[in-house]
Amino acid sequence: MGAPKINDTATRLNSMQKLSLFIDRLSNRLGRTFSWLTLLMVLVMATIVVLRYVFQIGSIALQESIIYINALIFTFGAAYTLKEQGHVRVDIFYSRLDGKKRAWVDLFGALLFLVPSSCFIIWISWDYVAVSWRIQEGSAESSGLPYVYLLKTALLVLPALLLLQGISEIAKSMAMIWRRDS
Repeated sequence: MGAPKINDTATRLNSMQKLSLFIDRLSNRLGRTFSWLTLLMVLVMATIVVLRYVFQIGSIALQESIIYINALIFTFGAAYTLKEQGHVRVDIFYSRLDGKKRAWVDLFGALLFLVPSSCFIIWISWDYVAVSWRIQEGSAESSGLPYVYLLKTALLVLPALLLLQGISEIAKSMAMIWRRDS
């Protein structure tokens, strides 16, 4: 047994970096693409206001579409935000740590909080979303959108994407820890 050979460590680092790069590119593409929905949400909201206050026309479906758009923005933007280190962090000591110690903090944070939380959300939401799909749940309003089951699917997609990005963050942390030159 003994200590890992340098080639084994280099191979593992290379594999982890490739996996991390693939996940990061996916999160980046999804996050940047779905960020454009913020513009759509503003335009839809402006349309709702103009229809309501200028023409005295109300639309439940348009109002509900804001909820759907907002859910898509958050669902597909959360992993991108994690990748970009954009989530709120209480920084008492993190900024004073060197790269390797930061990697340890990130690794433990992902393993102790991100992975279990994401798995728990998927587990606890699964039946709720499955029932919604089984009955093809729609809006409680007669003129609302008939796609509530699609909206509820975000309860599974968001933690799955966070979990995937978490794997990338774990791989990056492990690569930093294993690097000899740090």
